[in-house]
Amino acid sequence: MTATRLTTPFNARSTASDVVAGVDLSGQRAIVTGASSGIGVETARALATAGAEVTLAVRDVGAGERTARDIGDGAANLSIRVVPLDLSDQRSIAAFVAAWAGPLHILVNNAGVSASPEARTPEGWELQFATNHLGHFALTTGLHRALVAAGRARVVSLSSIAHVSAPMVFEDVNFRARPYDRMLAYGESKTATALFAVEANRRWADDGITVNAANPGAVATNLGRHLTEEDYAELPAFDFKTPEQGAATSVLLAAWPQLDGVGGRYFEDCNQAARHVPETPLQGVADHATDPAAAARLWQVSLDLLADARRA
Repeated sequence: MTATRLTTPFNARSTASDVVAGVDLSGQRAIVTGASSGIGVETARALATAGAEVTLAVRDVGAGERTARDIGDGAANLSIRVVPLDLSDQRSIAAFVAAWAGPLHILVNNAGVSASPEARTPEGWELQFATNHLGHFALTTGLHRALVAAGRARVVSLSSIAHVSAPMVFEDVNFRARPYDRMLAYGESKTATALFAVEANRRWADDGITVNAANPGAVATNLGRHLTEEDYAELPAFDFKTPEQGAATSVLLAAWPQLDGVGGRYFEDCNQAARHVPETPLQGVADHATDPAAAARLWQVSLDLLADARRA
């Protein structure tokens, strides 16, 4: 991690609209995955009201269309469209990429699944790793040319504090040898999304693309639909945010002008995170989520998995 932490005027209570106040994104094109519920809606709303043309990339098109109408009702002349995307389905991702034309200035990899019962994609990949990381990996690498064409582009990779207790187990990323643990699987998938930002930024910074990871904080949304009352009782005492507050860090990384050229970092509460220490269990970024060697290894593992799937 970079030694000097970046700080901003914003904090854990700032909202997405606070972050984009006075920001003009006119002429910029953005994609927000999972923008039909939770913080994805508020991320898309903030970018659209700042003037960006926003594509809601969603699995449920009906819900996406309702979101687009809701955002559009808040202001006139907003440019919002809805395109189907299922991040657990490589064919869906390929179709989305093939249909995209022109430059892409902002990509917010927001969609995700959390603490789900054991399930696998047709390729045999564990669902949380496949959706949260591999799906976004395939999408982002597939859109690389569009990001380059923008001249200056930003990618935001959504992580979680759950990563701190879940370093990557590269020998078994899909829980084939280990007993399935849905909380651990979620944590590892979020370590992966943080590592993706490190390696993607290293590879693409010279292309004008910056990539950062964002921890939105604890927000009560549909993401927690698989959690039981017993699960919640075992969780730390989170200070829950509203969806508008949860979206703020993503929007900061996507749009705040003062972060132009900043990449490869992990942010929380609208500021670059400090190094995680055990005495502060609800904040910070673990060393294993910013390790350049692990990031490079994950990139190759991801390429190999996608190549195997294409050959099958």
